[in-house]
Amino acid sequence: MAISDWPQADRPRERLLAKGAKTLSDAELLAVILRTGMRGKSAVELGRDLLTRFKGIAGMSGADLSGVKGLGPAKRAQFEAAIELARRSVGERLSQGDALTSPGAVRDYLRLALSAKAHEVFACLWLDAQHRVIKFEESFQGTLTQTSVYPREIVKAGLRMNAAAVILAHNHPSGVAQPSQADELLTRNLKEALALVDIKVLDHFIVAGNQAISFAERGLL
Repeated sequence: MAISDWPQADRPRERLLAKGAKTLSDAELLAVILRTGMRGKSAVELGRDLLTRFKGIAGMSGADLSGVKGLGPAKRAQFEAAIELARRSVGERLSQGDALTSPGAVRDYLRLALSAKAHEVFACLWLDAQHRVIKFEESFQGTLTQTSVYPREIVKAGLRMNAAAVILAHNHPSGVAQPSQADELLTRNLKEALALVDIKVLDHFIVAGNQAISFAERGLL
């Protein structure tokens, strides 16, 4: 049944306007953005299919949507614009305050930035002495299973940014968020190398799908 055939009070757009966006499910919010579904599926059903296929909204950020049935150029443009607005909004929240007081914003930003990458990416969120964001930088890119991260290059980047601290992050395209022994060894090596130039490693996040796990919270720093 098309959404236009639903009772007025049940339609996502009307409910959003009457009760606010927070009352809608992820699939319903996607339906508002997409506006229409496809033959045999309402926009809400299409939204559910997308969430299942990409394992959540974060997984759709940066994903290649060109081959998805029911998503033409106009719908892809609408969705990508909405995701970019969300990314910029979270980025502004980080840049205007202390990153350590906004762990949720850090997680949201990293999920939006890294979760949909098909290859492994190692990134640095460089911070000043007040822990305000200087820049988010993708430092290295690798294959689906591994990446080569050179501490010397990370140190050079930190000095170039005149950073006082950094939050490290990388993604696991496999979807498994657990840190490996190699991840822990790399974190220790980077922490020691950066300490030599007075740059403190505050945390290291692993992003996998909708998850972003913190080394600091697990006592791994």
